[in-house]
Amino acid sequence: MKAFSTIALTAVLSTSLLIPSLAQAKTVSGVELADNLTIAEQSLALNGAGVRSKFFMDLYVGSLYIATPATDLTAVLEQSTAVVRLNITSGMITSDKMVDAINEGFDSATDGDTSSIDKNIEQFMGLFTEEVSKGDQFTFVTHKGAGVTSFKNGTEQATIEGEAFRQALLKIWLGDEPAQKSLRKNMLAK
Repeated sequence: MKAFSTIALTAVLSTSLLIPSLAQAKTVSGVELADNLTIAEQSLALNGAGVRSKFFMDLYVGSLYIATPATDLTAVLEQSTAVVRLNITSGMITSDKMVDAINEGFDSATDGDTSSIDKNIEQFMGLFTEEVSKGDQFTFVTHKGAGVTSFKNGTEQATIEGEAFRQALLKIWLGDEPAQKSLRKNMLAK
């Protein structure tokens, strides 16, 4: 039954993923963000967005879409669906740099103990074997109790199951030790 529900969920996501409403789009660092996304017939609103920068260089725009506005990680984790989207704005990001940064994020998100989700992380890192280029868009659709479905430029890559993995992934941007505190603040609309 579990395999069927994952397959059914993936099919629904694939056919209805990310139907954006650009009527009142917000622009962050040159990236136009939809006010709303529709995922499996559920409308999610842009909670907030910001820029991930390093050494005075903008790397990507991170945005968070959820059904009910949230100003902290706990409120995001309680929602049945949350979407983190990364729009790559720099040609300096490579596949290897993306893998390194996400591995570092998982390490911070789990207080240095990724042992319970190592297999999930390995599967997730396999999604970044193709080159990453300026203009690429990564969308991570998280489902409470189920896991994460990843999309690159609107094309489904894979579903990684597991609640612990879902929480760790969200903590990369929204946790106590996020990729960048100002990005977390902007994504959580504080």
